[in-house]
Amino acid sequence: MKPNAFPHAIITGGSSGIGKAIALKLFLQGSSLTLIGRDLLKLAQTEAELEAHQVQPAQRLLTLSADVADQGAIATAIETAIQQLGAPDLLILCAGIAHPGHFQALPLDIFEKTMAINYFGSLYCLKAALPVMEQQQKGHIVLVSSGAGLVGLYGYTPYSPSKFALRGLAESLRGELRQTGIGLSIVYPPDTDTPQLVTENLTKPLATKRITATAKLWSAEAVADAVLRGIHHKTFTIAPGLEMGLLNRFHSLVAPLIHWYCDRLVTKTLNS
Repeated sequence: MKPNAFPHAIITGGSSGIGKAIALKLFLQGSSLTLIGRDLLKLAQTEAELEAHQVQPAQRLLTLSADVADQGAIATAIETAIQQLGAPDLLILCAGIAHPGHFQALPLDIFEKTMAINYFGSLYCLKAALPVMEQQQKGHIVLVSSGAGLVGLYGYTPYSPSKFALRGLAESLRGELRQTGIGLSIVYPPDTDTPQLVTENLTKPLATKRITATAKLWSAEAVADAVLRGIHHKTFTIAPGLEMGLLNRFHSLVAPLIHWYCDRLVTKTLNS
């Protein structure tokens, strides 16, 4: 096992996008992994892909199907992972959804489902894994928010609040974990080239597309590199790239300017 490898990492949303990219990089470092997702086919495909890159004979790869929004199911999955591979040295919570659209046109169940998966799904995972991590007095937890968790964006009324909630959870929990030996990071990825982004674009309003098109599109691999660097340096806030870095540092100061700019794009779009 390489010196910077984690003996056991649990990753939700590990069969796609950023979660999958992180999983591959950790597996190449010699970590054993538990990947949790909803889609059995994607999990099987990811398992086969990762097994082809095994670097240590003792490495193990466990894939479990569970919906993070189902507290009982995710608690059982994490308990199974701990029983089979031991307490997690790294817990990365990537599972999430986004369904953009205009507020009045979106039914309430979209808001409820988004919060259930993006926020409560992460909370349930923390509640299930944290007791055993505290017992071993080591490990690192990563919550994956979004740039939309720093500044609310037009068209993201279900999504932004769920990612803002993760930010509040991380900032509140940080102080509690500080004395336990457990590290905590929150990630604010920019728009990333993933299957989720493809799905988002199906319902994304034109004005929202124009707003998000002004920022650089990142690859999942590049975001994964930034996340792993942040974990290595025990960085609380991981904001990949110059744009997210500046937004993270100055979002309260620049919010009026961002709102003015976005409002101009929206007005131009609606009037065209």
